[in-house]
Amino acid sequence: MSSPTGPDPAAPTGSGLGRLSLRTQFTAVIFLLAFLPNLGVTLMSPLRLSLLNLLWILLVGVLSAIMGYFLSGALLQPVSRLEAEVKRRDFGEAHPDDPSEVRSLRAAFKGLLGRLGTEQARRNAFMATLVHDLKTPIIATGHLTHALTTLPLPDAERREVGAHIQAETARLLALVQQMADAHRFERDDLTLNRQPTDLRALLDDIVRRFAGRAEAAGLHLSACGGGHALTDAAVLERAVSNLVENALRYAHRTVVLRAGHEGLCVADDGPGLDLPLDKLAQPFNAQPAIIAGQQFTAGTAGLGLFIARRIAEAHGGHLRYTRVPEVGSDPSSHPPLEHADTEPAPVPFTKLTITLPEVTP
Repeated sequence: MSSPTGPDPAAPTGSGLGRLSLRTQFTAVIFLLAFLPNLGVTLMSPLRLSLLNLLWILLVGVLSAIMGYFLSGALLQPVSRLEAEVKRRDFGEAHPDDPSEVRSLRAAFKGLLGRLGTEQARRNAFMATLVHDLKTPIIATGHLTHALTTLPLPDAERREVGAHIQAETARLLALVQQMADAHRFERDDLTLNRQPTDLRALLDDIVRRFAGRAEAAGLHLSACGGGHALTDAAVLERAVSNLVENALRYAHRTVVLRAGHEGLCVADDGPGLDLPLDKLAQPFNAQPAIIAGQQFTAGTAGLGLFIARRIAEAHGGHLRYTRVPEVGSDPSSHPPLEHADTEPAPVPFTKLTITLPEVTP
């Protein structure tokens, strides 16, 4: 006895009519609309059915089928043309005889292919990042480790090599963390654990964490302002940290963190962005970008900005870029110049602001 089996998932489902081609269904509908009235009139005729009447019914049926076939072809010509373009992956502009439904379908296909192309480019850029940006610190660490373990180095040089290994490892971990964050925050279903947050305390913690790096670079890092908001403090701190890392990389002398009624702002006196923020704040860009004269390989140019933007959007705000002049004599934003005989000229500042809704004092 054979055991019962479930339906084959690969087998087509639905009614028999649904498995027919659209042209066959159109042909059948037109045939029935043309043939059935003639058949009804013939059968209801008071005259007795004869061979001539039967031949007439047969002729009407053949003509109805032929008419249905050609009319269905004419009606479905825009769809058939669209099908051929899809197979060739050659989407042009809409044709003059395209109905509105086909125009909408064409636009949907173009949008879908565009999104697929963008995703593929991002994935290719991601692989380029793995191959290039991850390989570089790994190779450097390997060379340093080889020198540390095989060469008779003095203690001072061994400590220096060890410090270089730690720096390369930190660089590698930071890049991996950024890529993991970008993958996480790229999703639309980002959930936050919102709690009342002291924005000034959050900025003070970031300043303490980056104080050593700022001092090593000869930069003045400070925080000012204040406010409270309902945020996910850990996630928001990650966004601000990404902006601070960029600011410390490009600033000439000063980086200022401000909390205010709009949200959180990271300002620096660096050269600013060479490209619009919307183009830079993208995950896994397929093209290299030049920021402040420094070229970044494909895949890494805008990870930090993208993470900050997505976190701002998840909090109901957005990331805003402005380039404004600030008075350099402001002690909270710029340390005074020594032996300055005249008033300092306005210093242009780059401001990246994470706007937050409902910030209270």
